[in-house]
This record gives sequence, C-alpha cells and structure tokens, in this order.
Amino acid sequence: MSGRTPELADWQQWQLLHQLRSQPHILEAAAAQTGDAMRVQQRLRREFPADLVRAALTLIELRQKAAEKFTAAQQMWFDRQGMEQATSEIVAAHKAQRFTGDVIDLCSGIGADAIALAARCNVVAVDRNPLACLRTQWNAEVAGVADRLQPLCVDAEQIPLAGQLVHIDPDRRAKGPARSIKLEDYRPDLEFLQGLPARARGGAMKLSPASNFGGKFPHCEIELISLNGECKEATVWFGELAGPKSWRATVLPGGATLTGNDLEVFAEQAPLGGYLFDPDPAVVRAGLIDLAASELGLARLDDAEEYLTGEQPIQSPFVRGFEVLADLPNNDKEIRRYFRQADFGQVEIKCRHIPIQAEAIRKKLPLPGTQAGVLIFARVAGKARGIVCRRLADRD
Repeated sequence: MSGRTPELADWQQWQLLHQLRSQPHILEAAAAQTGDAMRVQQRLRREFPADLVRAALTLIELRQKAAEKFTAAQQMWFDRQGMEQATSEIVAAHKAQRFTGDVIDLCSGIGADAIALAARCNVVAVDRNPLACLRTQWNAEVAGVADRLQPLCVDAEQIPLAGQLVHIDPDRRAKGPARSIKLEDYRPDLEFLQGLPARARGGAMKLSPASNFGGKFPHCEIELISLNGECKEATVWFGELAGPKSWRATVLPGGATLTGNDLEVFAEQAPLGGYLFDPDPAVVRAGLIDLAASELGLARLDDAEEYLTGEQPIQSPFVRGFEVLADLPNNDKEIRRYFRQADFGQVEIKCRHIPIQAEAIRKKLPLPGTQAGVLIFARVAGKARGIVCRRLADRD
C-alpha cells in the first residue's frame, strides 16, 4: 500500500486492526460467544483488552451481515460504512466483465469492486482513507488477487486519468451519516463525475438507483442492475465501455439484460386480462417498461401505471406473474366481501401509485381459508381497482 499514512485520529484503529489480524484467537473467541451482548463483553474482557473486544465484536457482527454480499465474508475486513456501501460480489463481478487490461478504481472503500476487477485486470484501488486502503489490501489477499491489486491512499481527484479505464463509487455520505440520493452531495461531486468521460478512455460510475441521474450524463449508457428483485445500483457507462443504447436493465443473478433508447417503443394499453405482470424494478427504473411489454407480448393497464397484463402466463426474468382471480372496485366493503367468501388464509398487498395503508387493509380482511393470495391496487384505464391474484411460480 502506498500514499497517505494514517492521521492521529485513525492511528488507534490502525493498531487495533493489526492486533486483531496478528492475534486471530481473539476473533475466534469473540465468534464463539453467545448470549446477552453485555455479558459477552464482560466475559471477553477478563481475557482481552476492552478496545480489542469492542473491535472484535464489531467485526464479527459486520461479517455476519456481509454474508449476504460476499461468500468469503467470514474472513474479510469491514467497517460499518464500508460494508453498507460495498457492492455485492455478484453485482461487482457482472460489471467487471466489461473491463480488460489496467483499471483505476476510485473511492474503492473496502475493495469490493476492485477485487472483482482484479479477477481479470490489473487494478490500482484509490481511496483517501488509509484504513479503507488497508482493508482493501487484506480483502484482496482473502480473495487471492493481491498480486493484481495495488491500494493507493490519495484523494481520487488528484489521480491523472488520461487514457485510463476507470471505475468510481463516489461517497454518498460526504455530508453526514445518512446516504444522499442527490448527486450534488456526492464526493467527488457531480461536476467531477460529469467530467470523467472527457478525461478517461472509458469506464463506469456507480450511483444510487434512486439518485437524480436522469439527463445528467448525455452520450452515456445507464444500466440499472437488480439482484434478487431489488434494484441495487445505476451504473453509468462512458467512453469505450458504453453500449450503443441509452438504457439497460439487468436482472441478476441470472444476468438477463434489456437495452433500449428513450421513446423507442410505445406499448399498447388494454383492459385487464387473465394475468397481471409486475416488471422488475431495474426495468421500471430504466424506463424500459414499454420495451419489455412489446417483447413479451403484453399491454399496459394504464399510461400512468407500471403493471402489465396479458391473456397467457409468461415466465420471464423481467416480470413477476400473477393469475387474476377477481377485479374489484377500490372499495373496502366490496373487497372484504370477496375475501370473506374466498379460501385465503394469508394475503400479500402490493401497489405502486395508489396511496394505501397495506397493514391497515390486511388487518381488516377476513381470511378464513388456507390459500395464499395477492391483492394488487392498480389503475386500470384511469380507475383505481383492487385486483385479487395468485402468484405464478417464480422465474428461474
């Protein structure tokens, strides 16, 4: 690791990390503890210094939480913010497929994207926090890619990028502990991000899928990536790594992808058919609902509603399917009357744009049966309806 050394405020944490790494029995003892948190700390403090106990227990907690993101989480090194902001290894591996050769990973954090890139490229992982660089180095060793990854502890804005391939994950919490969805609050800021296509040969910017990226990156490809039904990030591809279309929706872990340009396709609107389909959130956020509908032979229920409809069951990674059982007015009495006579023992409630209180509605529903149902509130030709459905088998 090269670059900035820890400042005084970080020095204690730097020493604690090295002590934990050189004395793995402390982590082993902490991981083996069960029961009340205060009693666990008391037991461990009889054998180890208090600051080491706190650091070990925090790391064990973060490793457990990180297991959803990383297969090797139990051997990795995390701080809380770094773990929360880190890219899931499935998403990072998907993005890394576009890169070859030498790559600069700016704002590398605990190294999730840098490690995925290093599986196929030579990577310089840049972060201004020495502790982040240290964790990146150690995590690269865990992943077996340390020989292709060089941590560099400097400010990302100081790195010369001419002729380089670049990945950047700007800090979303630069102005406080809460994550911001405004690109103007990121560090490096929006001006820096917008200047990257002119400075680097190509690359990718990782943004929040909820951020205000629309219209801010002309001549780039914006890919919305979902994992297990949750939209995880918006990736802005630029330069030689950008695809020919403006928008892409990718559904992981399967890797199905849909690409299109703005206003390229307009889906037909049709009455509610025998089946209702809920587009994957990546498709919705990428604005590719009409394209998905056209390719799947579906129609929109309403021009202001994302739900789609058709007469045949469809299995596609881009939509979740529901068999329509009843089309009811958005009226409490009518809906309760239907469920009183139905064989449902549990019900899932879904909506997108109609203001409802799902838990309050669920508590009022009579559920005398044993079957699982779905109640979807949606606009159909401009009118709010309550659509009772049965979920189709999940897609592969």
